[in-house]
Amino acid sequence: MNLKTIAASVLGIFVTFQYNPAAAHFGMVIPSENIVTQAKKQVEVSLSFSHPFEMVGMDLVQPNKFYVKSGDKQTDLLGTLKHTSIMNHKGWQSSFAVKRPGVYQFVMEPQPYWEEAEDLSIIHYTKTIVAAYGDDMGWDEPVGLPTEIIPLTRPFGNYEGNSFSGQVLMNGQPVPQAEIEVELYNTESFKAPSDYHITQVIKADRNGIFTFACPQPGWWGFSALNEADYTIKNPAGEDKGVELGAVLWIYMNRYSK
Repeated sequence: MNLKTIAASVLGIFVTFQYNPAAAHFGMVIPSENIVTQAKKQVEVSLSFSHPFEMVGMDLVQPNKFYVKSGDKQTDLLGTLKHTSIMNHKGWQSSFAVKRPGVYQFVMEPQPYWEEAEDLSIIHYTKTIVAAYGDDMGWDEPVGLPTEIIPLTRPFGNYEGNSFSGQVLMNGQPVPQAEIEVELYNTESFKAPSDYHITQVIKADRNGIFTFACPQPGWWGFSALNEADYTIKNPAGEDKGVELGAVLWIYMNRYSK
């Protein structure tokens, strides 16, 4: 191998490891409906871990917690989870019968995921919000997670093209200049013009508030990433950093005649 070939190979490896904008991970909690009516009272909820725009899945081991909260009532749903395949990888499925009006927040706390390429563990506290039978009170209430996104725009009853605003909290406090990654759950196989378009990136203001306009119908995921103030041992027994993700999924409806 001549020097020119070696240099080209080294450059290719350098570029690959230094820049990979399409590598965003998202915890996913996706319900069959985000608005429950008398015609559709049962909500099927899918849990997964993936690169949603690229439709590339990863195995999700059974979460540490999965529950639904409405008002002051919290219902443990961990025992309802069943194995399923999502994007050709291990995921989970649950079914929940909505019996009364309310706003329901479905929440997943996964087990830590060791990401060797980033040399850290990942924990994405993931939630989505479902409205039932005309009630729309409480959609802006925090669940009380270590980190979460609080909607400032009602997270249901929205059309494609609407903007969405939220606030990033860490330990109950706003995160100034938080960075938020945004991806579409790309079930319709939209093509990205470039790698930059796969994961959109927003910077929150000094109060942790951000706004994003969703150009396509479907499920949109917002993931605010921050470093934990503790470490977790990696598979080799070494103490490593932890990335905490506050992930929220909302749905934008298509306009129809």
